[in-house]
Amino acid sequence: MASEDKLTPVDVAKNKVEALYEYRDHYFERFGVERALNKNDDVRVQMNETFQFLETQKDIFKNKAEYFMLLGKILNVGPDYDNKAFEHLSKAVKLDPKLVEAWNNLGELYCKKGDVNNARNCFTGALTHLKNKISLRNISMVLRQLTVSAEERVKNVEDSVEKAKEAVQMDIKDGQSWLILGNAYFSLFFATGQNPKILQQAMSAYKQAEKDPVAKNNADLHYNRASAYKFEEDFQSALEGYSYASLLDPSWGVPESEEKQLVAHLNSVKEMIDAKGKVKGKRLQTLSQSPRDSALGPYAGGSYTSGNGQTVKLMRCSFKDLDVGLNSERVVLGKVACTIPNAGNVPFTFCMLDEDETVMPVNVYNLAVGAGVKIGDSVAIPEPFIQHVQVKHKDMEYDYRSIRVSSPIVLVVNGRKLPRDKQVGTVLFVGITPDH
Repeated sequence: MASEDKLTPVDVAKNKVEALYEYRDHYFERFGVERALNKNDDVRVQMNETFQFLETQKDIFKNKAEYFMLLGKILNVGPDYDNKAFEHLSKAVKLDPKLVEAWNNLGELYCKKGDVNNARNCFTGALTHLKNKISLRNISMVLRQLTVSAEERVKNVEDSVEKAKEAVQMDIKDGQSWLILGNAYFSLFFATGQNPKILQQAMSAYKQAEKDPVAKNNADLHYNRASAYKFEEDFQSALEGYSYASLLDPSWGVPESEEKQLVAHLNSVKEMIDAKGKVKGKRLQTLSQSPRDSALGPYAGGSYTSGNGQTVKLMRCSFKDLDVGLNSERVVLGKVACTIPNAGNVPFTFCMLDEDETVMPVNVYNLAVGAGVKIGDSVAIPEPFIQHVQVKHKDMEYDYRSIRVSSPIVLVVNGRKLPRDKQVGTVLFVGITPDH
């Protein structure tokens, strides 16, 4: 090989740093998920070796800003904030304010510290010198984390989507950018009225992210997608996602907690179905007596005005007559047998009894806190949407049908429709920092 093609000592040092990050990002491809508990310790060993090597190479760097940037980047490889990394990177940007890689690493450190405003300044500053995917996707995350008014939050989430799109366009094979785009779409879904098309865009982005071996082994991908599955009531996929996220990052307790909460909720629902809401004897007979048609309220006339303003005919039917999916032109009426606590209160869940003593769980989304129903209330639900829950997870199994209500204002409780102030938007936080 010709001498001009040989790597310079500076190139060798840079390659050492890149090898450290490749070791971290491709750890599971090399060692398997079963070594997840060892990952942070193993990366730390490589980090220390690389840092010690670079310290011996100080004299080969004519560009001291680049040298301090590499020192900071090495110490920034872990999931936690590192003060020495901050010192090195701060020195680098002071020596060379146009050093984009130093600004990006400094911004990530600010994120780890929880200082999102300074993080945003770092990424924005980097972009003034060079358009790059790392700054773009980091800004996308930071925009969704800023403390702002409700109106500003919607605009920030919309801008977050655009920044993530730009990052993807710069490298369509980068799974990390696809993951950030998926998270941005998922946030947009909740921020702008829960349009199903936006949720589908989030899921499509997550699917693209999974094609990249680095993003595929990112716990955030599986956790955030599991949260989307949970909202869709695909509990099988949600539990699998939370479980896998826990395997990938055992030190992050949130996925395991979500998995346990969902299992506990499914257990409670199954228990209440089997026990008919724990209502017995005369109380059961009273609740299962067919409520009078007057309890249908505005639906008693056999029609109602749908969300798009159309008049829809309604026929009253029992739970056993309902099909999986949307039951057009039907209305069900029953009595509340019990309410089921749910972590985070999303959704609000209760069980209804009809005249056949059939129990049907009902999940109501976007319901204001304190606006639920109580035992004994008569509840009418027009055009009920039936979910068939089938779950086999670890040593547990669930198989039941439930009603999903996306907007509480369609409910008629004791003959009266719930007013509009009983509806609020669901808030869900997703993927807002590089390390959870």
